[in-house]
Amino acid sequence: MRRSQRKTGTKVRDGRVARKNRTELSNHYSQVRQFETVIDRLRPGDGYRHFLTIADVRKFIDILPDWEELSHGLDAIILDEGGDAMGWHWNGIVAICAWERELTSEWDNEFVGGHAAILDRLGVLREPMPNDSRGTLCYFDENSIKGFQLMHILLHELGHHHDRMSTRTKRHAARGERYAETYGLRYADQLWDAYFGAFNW
Repeated sequence: MRRSQRKTGTKVRDGRVARKNRTELSNHYSQVRQFETVIDRLRPGDGYRHFLTIADVRKFIDILPDWEELSHGLDAIILDEGGDAMGWHWNGIVAICAWERELTSEWDNEFVGGHAAILDRLGVLREPMPNDSRGTLCYFDENSIKGFQLMHILLHELGHHHDRMSTRTKRHAARGERYAETYGLRYADQLWDAYFGAFNW
């Protein structure tokens, strides 16, 4: 999911197991498997903002027809800090990264072309960047940002999770970006009416 200075990629966070009272191991989703999917929200970071809330994510998963199956092995959905990725997946965790505070985004033409159908559905107006034939200005508002993050970024990252869980070992998302992208786009096609109804568009 490449575009100007943003991409979907894997972000692995290193760290030691935290302890409680010096004796008990942490039950944090980054350390141990969870019985139910945790939804967490981290600080967005300087220059970024979370347009999504935990309640938005819960509302969204309520409209997913196969959530019970899809959530198998999914320890957490994180609203993560902003940076060089739109989202990431790693070992039972998927994340949606915070969006830049500026609503207008500068994306490269190839990325915009590959996501034109979603941008059209969300009513995102676009125009070529002045003096730059490789870039496009995309005029988002808060609703269209939420829509893009849920209906594309989250579904894309869930595609990576589905890839991992449908392999024999359930250890690696072996089929890569193309599988996740196709999965997300196909899933979105089934959900638009339910999404617009749930989010009062």
